[in-house]
Amino acid sequence: MRKKLLFIYNVHAGKELIKNKLAGILDIFAKAGYEITAYPTQRSKDAEEKTREDAGDYDLLVCSGGDGTLDEVVTGMMNRTERIPIGYIPAGSTNDFANSLGLPKNMLHAARVAVRGEGFPCDIGAFNDNFFVYIAAFGIFTDVSYLTPQERKNVLGHMAYVLEGVKRLYSIKSYRIRVTYDNDSKVIEDEFMFGMVTNSRSVGGFKSIIGKHVVLDDGVFEVTLIKKPTNPIELNEILSSLLIKEINTKHMYTFRTGNLHIECREEIPWTLDGEFGGEHTHVFIENHHRAVEIMVKKPEIALK
Repeated sequence: MRKKLLFIYNVHAGKELIKNKLAGILDIFAKAGYEITAYPTQRSKDAEEKTREDAGDYDLLVCSGGDGTLDEVVTGMMNRTERIPIGYIPAGSTNDFANSLGLPKNMLHAARVAVRGEGFPCDIGAFNDNFFVYIAAFGIFTDVSYLTPQERKNVLGHMAYVLEGVKRLYSIKSYRIRVTYDNDSKVIEDEFMFGMVTNSRSVGGFKSIIGKHVVLDDGVFEVTLIKKPTNPIELNEILSSLLIKEINTKHMYTFRTGNLHIECREEIPWTLDGEFGGEHTHVFIENHHRAVEIMVKKPEIALK
């Protein structure tokens, strides 16, 4: 019997490039010996539901879209008892996680990796009763990705995020937060304007912003918490540190951990992989070590 492949794609992701690449992608799948079911997403959470309900009928699931589409597919897969490998054809405006995995930007090349590559067992984050692939974040700028209109993302790409984010520099909100981590053995309490829990080498299109030597299957996250600045000079120092990718210990906490608990008296809006993750006073985050296989390039694959 032929192998079966479920292809879930977001036709509106990025600049809608998949419209012109779809026939070529399906041809690559067919030549790899797969019987293909193609499913264009129709609404938010559609990819998650399709994955959760139907993935068991297939040998491989390939998705195409932005990081949000990948997040939905992985969340659907994490809610299954039996999981299958996931191929990813990045088509969004930033594609942070695809960059971390070294996936090709060329969509046809990425399609070949999806069906001819090898499975990489990747860590996945649990966030209360939800999941995330590479980032859970709160604070300044974190709403930019899901509040920026899709049309503006399509026209401007990554610059759309920068333009939206600059507007928020002069209305910084902060939160008094208690963070416990490493199985509640360590505690931090301070006023923070931003925090992120990541498993990625790139965040918001900027590489190495969360430190060097990031490993995607080591069972721990990289955590960055930025204190509230008390004056414009401190704000400039923080922004300068981020731009030159250096940790400023006077204004930031950074550490690695496999689990953490974040508490705040007021509800904090969170973003998970660039999508709205709800507002919470208590957040429990745990690393699910090597939980999902994502197809990556074998050194010997010829992409053309």
